[in-house]
Amino acid sequence: MKQIAKAMKSKSIKRLLASILLAFESFIVFFATLAGFGLKVADGPVVWAVGLSLSFLLIATPAVLGRKGSYAFGWILQALIISIGFWLTPMFYIGGIFACMWAWAMIAGSTIDKAKSAYEREKASFGQTGNIEVFEIEIDKK
Repeated sequence: MKQIAKAMKSKSIKRLLASILLAFESFIVFFATLAGFGLKVADGPVVWAVGLSLSFLLIATPAVLGRKGSYAFGWILQALIISIGFWLTPMFYIGGIFACMWAWAMIAGSTIDKAKSAYEREKASFGQTGNIEVFEIEIDKK
C-alpha cells in the first residue's frame, strides 16, 4: 500500500494536466477531420491521413511526457492544430483556445509541482528537527 501512495506522490501535476489536455485534443482533431472530410477541404485520403496522424500523435504523446523535449513537442502539436485553421477556419479559434489551455497547464502544473516539492522537503525536514514555526495573523477591528 505504501508503494502505491509513494507512486501517487511522485506523479507530476504538469504531466497529468498535459496528458488530459492532449487526450481531449485528439478527439477534437478527429472530429475536425470528419468535418474537413465532409466539407471536402482537400482530397479525402489527404484529410484522413493528416487528421488521423495528428490524432494519433496527440493520443500517444502523453506516454513520453516528462522526457527531454516532450513538452516542446507538445507546443509543436499546438502549432499544428492551429495551422489546420488554414483549411478549416474555426480551427484557428479552437486551436488558439487549446494553445492557451496548454500554456496554462504548463504554468500551473510547474507551479503546483514546485509547491508540492517544497512541501515535501519541509515535511521531511520537520521530521528530522522537530521544530515548528507558529505565527498568528491579527486583524484589527475598528
